[in-house]
Amino acid sequence: MINPFFRSFKIVLLLLMPFIINAQVQQETPPPYNIKTVSFRQNDENVYPFFKLGESFQLTFDDLFGNEANYYYSLTHCNYNWTPSSQLSINDYIEGFDNQRIQNYQNSFNTLQIYSRYTLSLPNKFTRILLSGNYMLKILNEDREVVFTRKIIIYENQVSVPMQVKRTRNMEHREEKHNLDFSIKTEAITFQSPLQNVKVALFQNGRLDNAVYNIKPQYTIGNDLIYRYDKETQFWAGNEYLYFDNKDIRNAVNNVLRITAGEIYNNILYTNEARANKPYTYFPDINGNFFINNTRLNVENVNLESDYAWMFFSLKAPAYFGKQDIYVCGMFNNYAKTEEYRMEYDRETATYKKAIMMKQGFNNYMYVAADKRGVINEEDAIDGNFYQTENDYTILVYYRRNSERYDRVIGIGSANSENIIN
Repeated sequence: MINPFFRSFKIVLLLLMPFIINAQVQQETPPPYNIKTVSFRQNDENVYPFFKLGESFQLTFDDLFGNEANYYYSLTHCNYNWTPSSQLSINDYIEGFDNQRIQNYQNSFNTLQIYSRYTLSLPNKFTRILLSGNYMLKILNEDREVVFTRKIIIYENQVSVPMQVKRTRNMEHREEKHNLDFSIKTEAITFQSPLQNVKVALFQNGRLDNAVYNIKPQYTIGNDLIYRYDKETQFWAGNEYLYFDNKDIRNAVNNVLRITAGEIYNNILYTNEARANKPYTYFPDINGNFFINNTRLNVENVNLESDYAWMFFSLKAPAYFGKQDIYVCGMFNNYAKTEEYRMEYDRETATYKKAIMMKQGFNNYMYVAADKRGVINEEDAIDGNFYQTENDYTILVYYRRNSERYDRVIGIGSANSENIIN
């Protein structure tokens, strides 16, 4: 006979299950092997996933199967902490419908590697986003199974966020860290309980994997919120990104050591050495970004006529062997720490190696050490931390009035460490 207590507990658990599931933090699902070159774009350029409410943007990706498969999309509004906004229905934050098929796709031509390129534009005739906030964008297959997901943040311009990148006051890390001093100013909003209702998220080069959250205002002056912390708003500065340029996929130039032929081209890169114990050297980068390019004659559409190649990365960093995994990361793979990008250690040469299929063009990349959970070891970064490093910094401001049902994003601020001050 079933104990009445356990019967009651089971019923309560079943009733609560939808709320428990709904409260789960939404994590990005990396794409499978056949999906490549996923990027958000505006004005034909790759951009960070932060968009003003009402402005248009695109998500593009290539499917290496090249079979014109059907893909669909859906959007989920989320709270500041990336749990679904349970008090909103889809009709609250979308005008029209989601779960629609991506209708804009084209096939590659004049390439060794075939692929179909998909473009999702938002807003479109089916879907318009009505509210600011965090969104999880899901790409689904024909069976409505999730293929991959990406986070986007939609903001309003209700507040200004003046900010300045400074060297840290902590003498121990003065040569290695950047500190963000900023404030939130507005005449459009009178903040209710700002210590509880105003939240911020701080980003370095548009990355979500090392963002800083849950920083409260240090103090207020009238309606202005002031953040002048010594530790809480700091980032490890890192180093300038490494790069290669294979827009001429058949010639070994721009950090490509040599080319070999196969079903597609193999581009072997020069071996990199860990730079943590070397002096800082300035060279311009694009802060982890990439752009597709092809210098072959008579190319009309670089997005469809640019080929894929196997890029062979190698890294001399024997001190990390047996301690942490090392990954090749950048905007080209959304800084994913997956097996596809995890390097393997060659004992004979004491070198980490990895082959990754990538679309030709100019690519920034970095080597990231992380534990089995994907937690990054930024303090002991492979290429070191130098306050001279040039980084983009972005701050997004969230606000929920006492009577509101969701977290709005009411403003954005940006600065670059090129203008760093003491």
